[in-house]
Amino acid sequence: MVITDLACGGRWMSLRLAGREWLWSRSDPDRAGVRPGDAFVDAGGLEECVPTVRGAPDHGTAWSRPWRRVGADEVAECGDFVLRRRLRVSASVTASYRLEAAPGFRFVWAAHALLDVSPAARVELPPGAPTRIYPDDGPSYVDDAWPAGGLDQLGPDDGTAVGAVVVGPSAVRVHDGERLELRVHADQPTSIALWRNLAGWPVEQPYRSIGVEPMLGAVFDLATAGPGDAATVPANGFVAWELEVSA
Repeated sequence: MVITDLACGGRWMSLRLAGREWLWSRSDPDRAGVRPGDAFVDAGGLEECVPTVRGAPDHGTAWSRPWRRVGADEVAECGDFVLRRRLRVSASVTASYRLEAAPGFRFVWAAHALLDVSPAARVELPPGAPTRIYPDDGPSYVDDAWPAGGLDQLGPDDGTAVGAVVVGPSAVRVHDGERLELRVHADQPTSIALWRNLAGWPVEQPYRSIGVEPMLGAVFDLATAGPGDAATVPANGFVAWELEVSA
């Protein structure tokens, strides 16, 4: 089962598979009042971050504006692009996406899924996969290789927060009693982002949040994307891809 909130940025509010809720959430009254251009308000769930994650605008443009339903599609009109999403639910969940824009338009997309998992949870990705470590909230990263000093272990709160982009994989598994798998089907560059916040962020009132985020592209900030680091709209004017979630 999936519940989305079209009036509030198309956010996935609930994802129930294998008899459990997988999405973490937190109460923040500011989330309902955001407008395009506002700083990101973290209420958990799964946010559609496009055309960037970090940078400007913060977490992209789709999360901060109302979506509307057009037939079976959920649609976000974001100025220089339109994002369409269609959800199909059975034993798994498939989200089919279509981004329409002028040919040559570059973007990064992340399914910014914050998961309700225990300190014993671990993340499974190909050993040795190129990994870009973002030690703070800026655009710079350090090259490493998965599991990059233990990022596969989600662990207990230790006051740290780190982001990473594992470049190349199209699928990730999260083991926490049950197994959750997120897989992207696309003909564009794919990666898996990780946000492991073990009560290290924000500095003023830190809390725990775990993001496991299938991506198109390979950087958090579109402005820093080099060749092959972003998805690109071809001559036909659209990019289509699918996100499959199973447990």
